[in-house]
Amino acid sequence: MELEERVAELERRMAALESAGRDREGAAPVVSESDFWALEGLKAQLAEHGAADGGVLYTGAVRLPTGERYDWQTGQFTEVLLDGDWSEAAESFAALGHAVRLRLLREILGGRRTAAELAALDGVGTTGQIYHHLRQLTGAGWLHTTARGRYQVPADRVVPLLVFVAAARP
Repeated sequence: MELEERVAELERRMAALESAGRDREGAAPVVSESDFWALEGLKAQLAEHGAADGGVLYTGAVRLPTGERYDWQTGQFTEVLLDGDWSEAAESFAALGHAVRLRLLREILGGRRTAAELAALDGVGTTGQIYHHLRQLTGAGWLHTTARGRYQVPADRVVPLLVFVAAARP
């Protein structure tokens, strides 16, 4: 495909996404059959590996408000997922199962990185409560501390966190 054709196709897709965003405030953009390239690629990989039961792929290319960029993907065969011990995921899900913790994660992704910055927010509780939530998130692997008491979502957890948030929306 020539460069002009590729640019024209990208412009068409951007226009479709922008108009869908205006028409359906907050809703996911409408996609066409040609937009399922990731799914088609997954199906090809599954066929190549003889995975008759299928698999799951999630991926993302993210730029946070802080300017940090994350490109990430992972996948699992359906058989591995269904045969695994789901109770191992309970602690991780439990850590995300609190509105204040989700807000803290969002604020940390947005650039508020210290407990003092987080404590200055309305509606997140006392300093002691904030530290409790930060410990829960750290224990479950959703946060880690960096130099000088700064919190950060680990690079390999940014896209999965956003996938969970997207999956939980109606």
